[in-house]
Amino acid sequence: MKKYQEIFYKLKQQIQAETYPVGNFLPSEHELMALYGVSRDTVRKALKNLQEEGLIRKIRGQGSQVIQEETVNFPVSNLTSYQELVTELGLQSKTNVVSLDKIIIDKKTALLTGFPEFRLVWKVVRQRVVDDQVSVLDTDYLDMELIPRLSRDIAEQSIYAYLEGELKLVIAYAQKEITIDKARDHDKILMDIGKDPYVVSVKSKVYLQDGRQFQFTESRHKLEKFRFVDFARRQQADPH
Repeated sequence: MKKYQEIFYKLKQQIQAETYPVGNFLPSEHELMALYGVSRDTVRKALKNLQEEGLIRKIRGQGSQVIQEETVNFPVSNLTSYQELVTELGLQSKTNVVSLDKIIIDKKTALLTGFPEFRLVWKVVRQRVVDDQVSVLDTDYLDMELIPRLSRDIAEQSIYAYLEGELKLVIAYAQKEITIDKARDHDKILMDIGKDPYVVSVKSKVYLQDGRQFQFTESRHKLEKFRFVDFARRQQADPH
C-alpha cells in the first residue's frame, strides 16, 4: 500500500471514530507532513481521496473540514421541479448551465427522447450543486414548437416556473424510468462522483394536460447523495 493510501485510511478511521468530529478541521497540510514524515504531494493525494469519498471539503484559507454526507429523499412519483424540491427541503444548492443549444432530433435521439425525427428542440445541460458538490447532471430536451424562447437565465432559475407562469402551459404527468448506470466520461467530467463507478439515471417523458409531450429529461444522480422514495397504495379488489 502506498503512503498516501495509508494516511487516507488512517484519517478516514479517525473521522469515523469522531477523533475529528463533523464541522471540525483536520490538521493542516504542514502538520500532516510533519506527523507522517511525508511530502506535501503525498498529503494532498490522501486529502483528495477523503474529499472524493465525501468525508471532507476544502475551504480556501481554512483547510479541510469534516462534513456529514447526508442523503436527500427524492420523490419518484411526484412531478416536482428541482427548484421546488430544493425549496421544500431547504437545501443549499445552485444551478450551473453548462450549455443551451438548438438541435434537430435525429433517429438515435428520437428513440431516446420520444420526440419525432426532425423536431427542433432546445437541449439544456445543467449541473446541480448540493453542499458544494455537483450531485446531479440534468440533460433536458424541450419542444421549440411549444417553447419558442428559452434563455440561460430561465434555465438557471426554473424552467417550469417560466412554462407555467409566463407561457401558461399546464404540465400534467410524466413517464419515468429509473436505472443504475455505469458512469460515463461525461459524468466524471461534469459531476463530483469521485471513484464511484455508477450513477442513478432518471429518464422522464413529460406531457401537458392535452397529452402533448413537451419535454424529455435525463437526470444523472450521484449514487450516495439521494434516496429515491415512493408512496404505494394497494388497489382494492372489485367485490363483484
